[in-house]
Amino acid sequence: MRRTVSVGALALAAVLLAPAAVSPAAAVTAPTPTPTPSPTATPAPSPSQSRPPAQDPLALTVKRTFSYGTKASQRMDAWWQPDGVRRPAVFVLHGGWWSGGDKKYMTSVTKSYAEMGYTVFNLNYRLSSEAAWPAQRSDTLAAIALARKHADYFSFDANRYVIVGFSAGGHIATSVGTYKDGVPGLRGVVGISPVVSPLTAYSDGDEGAAFDQRKLRQSAIALAGGCLPTGRCARVWSSMEVPWHASAHDAPVLSVHSEDEFVPAYQSELLKQQLAQVGVPMEIRVMPGYYHSSPLYREPGVAEGVQEWIAGKLGQPAPTMPDRSGAAASDLPSLRKVAVRKPAAH
Repeated sequence: MRRTVSVGALALAAVLLAPAAVSPAAAVTAPTPTPTPSPTATPAPSPSQSRPPAQDPLALTVKRTFSYGTKASQRMDAWWQPDGVRRPAVFVLHGGWWSGGDKKYMTSVTKSYAEMGYTVFNLNYRLSSEAAWPAQRSDTLAAIALARKHADYFSFDANRYVIVGFSAGGHIATSVGTYKDGVPGLRGVVGISPVVSPLTAYSDGDEGAAFDQRKLRQSAIALAGGCLPTGRCARVWSSMEVPWHASAHDAPVLSVHSEDEFVPAYQSELLKQQLAQVGVPMEIRVMPGYYHSSPLYREPGVAEGVQEWIAGKLGQPAPTMPDRSGAAASDLPSLRKVAVRKPAAH
């Protein structure tokens, strides 16, 4: 495994051009109704009160797919319990070299957090073949904005959520975590094999590198709109480079890598160094072996460790309570529902 980051051809990036500002649109075409107030918390019963019987969170969970934009790829699966209890949320971002993958491959991950009692949003986003960077970050910000806008509908505490991203999705997740000077309500970012430094991936994937490293180099070029990190393309590569955007109000980060995978831990070390300079904590965990992304997440202890870290940032979800709101799982008019279905297990 190569451990030296070449900067020769990347010296041009020293201009440190700031990325263009992204203003996520709400991407909702129908008029927004007058919200119906609902409680933001359900007080725990006193010892003298009878407690409701424990229930399986999934038995009370609604699972639907919504649009947060006009493109077919701008969709998210939402899993929530419509009982009026505001719960912290987990946003999940799939990997796939920025050019492939789909939220359906994250169904088992999504289900695991729903089983824990969280509200969960499993996102698709525009791939690099459809739109160059920063479209992927803009999509994620737009999906978060829509979920927060309708937090009451989704039984969602809009001030307590994390993002979990896999591989290319980890790059998007960490780029959201370092967007501007902090994103409202974001309490943490988890990257599983995150590509936090596309410039490093570009350097590591030169001629003679392993196949996956060369593929990652080409995928980063495609994400940049087909441009090499030179001349007119320096700005977009600067925007893609997560460590360069660390600031004091960014969310804490957990990054997990394998010792011998093609997205090495030293990419995350670059981000950790920059976050440390502004006082933001970051933890890097390195597992033995070579597994990458979802296979790494399925290694013994990895998912459990991530879940424990998330619980430390969000607190435990509110206890499962019987539905006393009388609310049906009908559509909110301003949310464009795409499908109603029970996701298949993966």
